[in-house]
This record gives sequence, structure tokens and C-alpha cells, in this order.
Amino acid sequence: MGYYRYMTEAFQEEYKNKSPLYKQRLMQWRREPAIVRVERPLNLSRARNLGYKAKKGYVAVRVRIKKGDRKVPKLKKGRKPSHSGRFFSAQLSDQVIAEQRASRKYDNLEVLNSYWVGDDGICKYFEVILIDPIRKEVEVDAKNRKGRAYRGLTSAGRKCRGLRFKGRRRPKQ
Repeated sequence: MGYYRYMTEAFQEEYKNKSPLYKQRLMQWRREPAIVRVERPLNLSRARNLGYKAKKGYVAVRVRIKKGDRKVPKLKKGRKPSHSGRFFSAQLSDQVIAEQRASRKYDNLEVLNSYWVGDDGICKYFEVILIDPIRKEVEVDAKNRKGRAYRGLTSAGRKCRGLRFKGRRRPKQ
């Protein structure tokens, strides 16, 4: 087995056994702001698999998303039964919401991809990989990537758009 395989297994083992290091990490993250730039990715093997490189122009950001349904404001414009609920599930996945929030905060950078790093009773945590399209170190195609997170062009967004499978593996509708 290669080094990244060992790293992946160690990361999964920490989560499954709820190690003290994992719990302490979550407590620290809960005290920090919702969107934090991190020095290096927590799960390096996953980040590298999604396109992260340890050079200038690549940035990792941790985003905290609250679990559960979204609360909607009070009724307006008529009392229709379809409007009467208080909590509705979001149309987007938590990972897509995390990517969009990171993109909104760092508007000069573009979202490359994201992955899950942890969750507790209240929140989920994702690391979002951002790239600076102006830098020479970043590949040339990055200059054409405007608003990828909003157009569903990241791997999380492709799942929502139904582009996960191609050809014979595609589920029938």
C-alpha cells in the first residue's frame, strides 16, 4: 500500500472510533468562524485526489454548515396549505451550499472541489479547495472557470444535476 492509502485509512479510523483527537478537533472548529482558511488540508490524500497541489494559487478553506432543515419566514401572500410549513429541506446538498459560501467569501478565487472532513451533533464540516485563476502556477483552464460552484460544475454539483453516471450505468428514469 502507498502512503496516501495509509493516510486515508488513518483518517477513517479516527472518525469510526471517535478518537480524542477527532473530538478535540471538532470542539476547536465549533469555536472558530464558519469559514476559515486552513494552512494545509486535513485529509491530504482526498484533497490531492480532487486536484489540490501544494503550491501558490491553491487554497484550502474549512466551511461549517448547520445540519437539519432550513427554517422559512412566516406566511405571506395568502394562506395556502403548501406554504404552511415552517421547516423545509434545502434543494441543494450541504456540500454544494458549503462550496457556494466559500466562493462568496473568497470572490477572487474559484472553487475547484470539496470534501467532507467531519460532523458533530449540530454541524457538518467540509474543506473546499479554491484556486487563484490569475496565477501562473495554476493550470490554464482555470481562467475559464467563472462561478463553477453556482453552475453545478464541481463534483458535488454534478451529483445534484444527475451527471454522476454515463452510458449504461446511468439509472433509468
